[in-house]
Amino acid sequence: MPTWSELSLFALAVLVLVLTPGPNMIYCVSRTLSQGRRAGLLSLAGVLLGFVVHLLAAALGLTAVLMAVPMAFDAIKLLGAAYLLWLAWQAVKPGGMAPFQPRQLPVDSAATLFRMGFVTNVLNPKVAMFYVAFFPQFIHLERGPVLLQSLTLGAVQVTVSGTVNALIILGAAEITRFLARSPVWMATQRWVMGTVLAALAARIALTERT
Repeated sequence: MPTWSELSLFALAVLVLVLTPGPNMIYCVSRTLSQGRRAGLLSLAGVLLGFVVHLLAAALGLTAVLMAVPMAFDAIKLLGAAYLLWLAWQAVKPGGMAPFQPRQLPVDSAATLFRMGFVTNVLNPKVAMFYVAFFPQFIHLERGPVLLQSLTLGAVQVTVSGTVNALIILGAAEITRFLARSPVWMATQRWVMGTVLAALAARIALTERT
């Protein structure tokens, strides 16, 4: 099983990724700004269920692949590093989408909000790529079942993602007003996120299999 220090590092990495704007954050924040906090939290519930679907699929798939083809570890490690570099570029490239920009959306029912959050996440290939490319960096074949290690990491990821996104939803209106007055802060945040993601990519690329 991963050590506490490894879980802490993994949680930090997940935190950085959660704070990097993506489809899930944009959807939940947009719903919050157009329909209120309850709508945002319902949307987030659907998103979290989507994470569970991706997690189970990735955990079962990684177990099969790493057991059948041990050399796949190196390929997946490099894929993970490349993916984080791509995320770093998405964070700093010009013209990136701002998640806290108000958008006009139709008023939907609770069931529709939950369903759309779920579908938005399940159909997002970036989430599947995150699990497949990132999890193996914290999995050690000699420490027990890969499936159990993957589920442990997944529990940390879902907990961190759910907590951070819930806090963002609860403060979305206030954050939007702050950013409207402080565009420089938003630009700085993007470059900080990009730098951290690039550093994580370098660390992953240099990680040796144990």
